[in-house]
Amino acid sequence: ITMATEIPLYREPAETVPTDPIDRVIRYHVQTKHHFNRYARSLGHLDWASQPDPFRRFGGSELISLPLLKPDEEPLSPPYDAIYERGAVVAKAVTLPALSRFLEFSLALSAWKKAGDMQWALRSNPSSGNLHPTEGYLVLPQLDGLDLKAGLYHYAPKEHGLEFRAEFPAGQVARVLAPFPPDSFLFGLTSVHWREAWKYGERAFRYCNHDVGHAIGTARIAAATLGWNMALLDGMSQETVAMLLGTDRSDDFADAEPEHPDCLAVVWPLGEVKCDTESAIPLFLDPEISRKLVATSWHGKANRLSREHGVHWDIIDEAAEASWKLSDERLSAAGSRAYANDASR
Repeated sequence: ITMATEIPLYREPAETVPTDPIDRVIRYHVQTKHHFNRYARSLGHLDWASQPDPFRRFGGSELISLPLLKPDEEPLSPPYDAIYERGAVVAKAVTLPALSRFLEFSLALSAWKKAGDMQWALRSNPSSGNLHPTEGYLVLPQLDGLDLKAGLYHYAPKEHGLEFRAEFPAGQVARVLAPFPPDSFLFGLTSVHWREAWKYGERAFRYCNHDVGHAIGTARIAAATLGWNMALLDGMSQETVAMLLGTDRSDDFADAEPEHPDCLAVVWPLGEVKCDTESAIPLFLDPEISRKLVATSWHGKANRLSREHGVHWDIIDEAAEASWKLSDERLSAAGSRAYANDASR
């Protein structure tokens, strides 16, 4: 049985395309389903000449190497069962080795495989087709014991290092993070839709969201191994996420594939912070303070991942636009819920 994968020439007339965002997302879901007699639209073959580079770099930014830690080096990993037992893991301070462990267990390369002349990497976070559209970022404050400037850093997994994208005023970062527990920092995720579209065509937006979920999961487990907690900031608009992660800086992506801003999470050591149902963790950042934060000098230009792209799948952009969260919401989580947002639940 041969299943059709060719790209149909027919497109819906503009007047029949829904304008309501929810209807547009449902349309994307329906159109990108596989069927009994055909797959969803894709190129139908792999164009190896345009295979995307799996590693994003920002040329011109400083690369800060993270220590490659052996299993018996501090911070030591707890037994697997311990991360599901509340209070069993003593919280580690936010240091460079601790950040190295956090990124090693969440987004790092875990192995290299080789077959003939082909070689490819595996990572800690699972990915559909091993295409890894997900990029990771940290927004760090000025902390004792952490010899890094306050600012935005992009994680480069091949080098296991942090690219210094922007220096944020330490006082402004402290204001942004003031509502959260001591020593909190931000963890951000974005998606390069093209990495999935190269193989899966119009279904790429599905797989990118799928992989973001994997990355959130590995980050939560990585945090738990250090006695840290993590809460997804569900109240953030995507405009604010894009602003803080620099994905809205068109000049920095002028000749490169864009990144879709997916989410921000706050990470913090549990320490002696008490959990009770009266306290609350905000699930948003003040957009005005955030706007002042990013009015600074930025470093680096994104590399181009493919020389040519071939087919452009407009419906991916349409789905991303329709699902774009337009406004910030002042959401919060009761202490019991926020502090349970770790690997123990």
